[in-house]
This record gives sequence, structure tokens and C-alpha cells, in this order.
Amino acid sequence: MKKLGVIALMLLLSLSLYGCASKGKASPINDPNQANDSEQTVGESEQTNETTEEVNKEQSEAGSVMYHNTKYGFDFTLPASWESYKIVTEKWEGLALDGSQGEKVVETGPLVLIRHPEWTSQNIRQDIPIIVFTLSQWESLQNETFHIGAAPIGPSELGRNSKYVFALPARYNFAFPIGYEEVENILNNHPLLPTETFQ
Repeated sequence: MKKLGVIALMLLLSLSLYGCASKGKASPINDPNQANDSEQTVGESEQTNETTEEVNKEQSEAGSVMYHNTKYGFDFTLPASWESYKIVTEKWEGLALDGSQGEKVVETGPLVLIRHPEWTSQNIRQDIPIIVFTLSQWESLQNETFHIGAAPIGPSELGRNSKYVFALPARYNFAFPIGYEEVENILNNHPLLPTETFQ
């Protein structure tokens, strides 16, 4: 009985320390000098070169914020400190692994970045990057038809629905920008929930 009380006290203390440590942290993935194709604050519409996506957010009961992506079909739970996050859409490129094609781009797709509300060009913070693959692109990547980036390992799957696979880029936080620890903690809680709600 005494042992159970000690465990409960340690758990409560750990949760309290986690809450204090994660306050105000976050950080970036992309080059601060690189212009983004699209950036929006929650509540605005997201402009890309091809389509417009409505960004939906919802305050959950537990003090977290839910990002609803209805373009590709996933929800993403964020801490309350990310309430005014922005969505930036960029493009990933898959390069041929076949030596005869050299470094030719053979596949492309969207890269959705969830950006911390305190991110500025002077105060760059770690983004939460989500690579969106079609099912056939993901299969080709797994069959080593192409690769993404210089890392010797590929992206890791976060989830999938009937049309898309959502993945985390390898070495997304290699520069250890401000807030990378908070993003790691967010990702460790499996915040991405695939849905069948997409365009």
C-alpha cells in the first residue's frame, strides 16, 4: 500500500514537472531564409499554388487544441500553448534511387508544417512537419524507388487513412532549434489521428 502511494506521488510530480518544462517551448524545421509557399493563422484559409484548405481548430476539454485537416484527412492534438498556431504548406521532393536517372525528382507531394504561435523570422522555433504521401507513393518509397533528403533512413509513419499516409521526416530536428524538445514530447503522445474526412 505504501509502495502504491509512492508511485502515485512520483507520477503526480512527473506530470507537474512536465507541465512546467513544456511551457513556452516550441521550434522550426525549415530554413529561416526560405520563403514559404503558404502560411496562415488558424481561422484563415490556407493558400497553396493549387487549392485552398480551410483550417479548423477546436479547444478540447483537457486544455489542448485540435487541428482538423479536412484536405488530407487527419486531426492533430496540440497543447493549449499552441492555440494560435499557423499552418504552412510546402512541397517535398522524392529523388530517384536508380543511378541512370541521377538525382532526378520523380515524386512530389505536400509537406504540412504546424508552426508554433511564437515563431518569427527572428525567433525561429521547431515546426511539427507532416509529410503527406498517397498510398502508392508510400509503397514506392518503401520499395526504395525514390528517397527523400540526405538521411540514410526514410520518414516514419505517423498514421494513414484510405487515401494518404502521414509521416515524420527523418532528422526533422537535426539542428536542435528552440522548442525541439516540446515537439518531441508532443509526437511521443501520438497526436495524429487519421480520419476519412478529406476532399
